Amino acid sequence: MSGSGRERAAEAGAPFGIAEVTGVSMVPTLLHGDRLLVHYGGRLRPGSVAVLRHPLQQDLLVVKRLIERRDGGWWVLGDNPDAEGDSRVFGAVPPELVLGRVRARYRPVTPGRQRSAGVVLSWLFSAVRPVRSRSAWSVWSVRSASRRLRAR
Repeated sequence: MSGSGRERAAEAGAPFGIAEVTGVSMVPTLLHGDRLLVHYGGRLRPGSVAVLRHPLQQDLLVVKRLIERRDGGWWVLGDNPDAEGDSRVFGAVPPELVLGRVRARYRPVTPGRQRSAGVVLSWLFSAVRPVRSRSAWSVWSVRSASRRLRAR
């Protein structure tokens, strides 16, 4: 994730902020370049997508799916089973490092593109999507199935 205003928004007590996705750890849910609407202090539960400080490099913000509460914090995983950089590497994330819940994602408007009402409406319907929670069971079952398929 790249940082600009989200740390300032969280520190200023703003309830919402914008973040940008860099990397592929959350594919297919989030794509490189997506922008996220982050609800700081939003209710967290297993299956939610959240923005958090990396436990080993706290100046780095990451976006991961919350899987379950464990001793020491949240167990988090990326939705892309082939990408690394989640709790399988760094363990549980302390609750104070989880900054907020992702509510929606959108693709940025293409620079230089015409801004007619039709283009803006088309962009709204194709680019803006809520980011829904998944049950922890569905996340684990998808990962388990994908591991079995790759092992054969």
